[in-house]
Amino acid sequence: QVQLVESGGGLVQPGGSLSLSCTASGGTFSSYTMGWFRQGPGKEREFVAAISQGGLVRRYVDSAKGRFTISRDNAKNTVYLQMNSAEIEDTAVYFCAASETLIAALRGKYDYWGQGTQVTVSS
Repeated sequence: QVQLVESGGGLVQPGGSLSLSCTASGGTFSSYTMGWFRQGPGKEREFVAAISQGGLVRRYVDSAKGRFTISRDNAKNTVYLQMNSAEIEDTAVYFCAASETLIAALRGKYDYWGQGTQVTVSS
C-alpha cells in the first residue's frame, strides 16, 4: 500500500506563490503517475495536474496552465505543485494521488490518495 502525505499548504495573498509537496511511502514511487486534485468550498473535487512516472508527460486543468507547475523527484519519493499568481478561486483542499498507469490516470482513475492540505488565497 502507498501512503501519501501532503504538506506546504497555508495562507497566500492573491498574486502570491505557494509550493505544495507530497511524499510517498510504502510503494515504488517511480512506477506511479502522480496527480494533484483540489476541492473548494461547496465544490466537487477537480483535477489540477498530473505527471507521468518519468516526468515527461504533464497535464493541467485549463485554469492552472501558465500558473502552476507539477514536478517530481523520484529519488525523494516526492511530487510538487508550484502555485504562482494565486487567485481567490484556488482556495481549496489540495490532494495528491497516485495511479498505477498513465492511461488510467488520464482516465481519472487513481488508486491512492493523501489526506489533503488546505490552501487559502486571501488578502
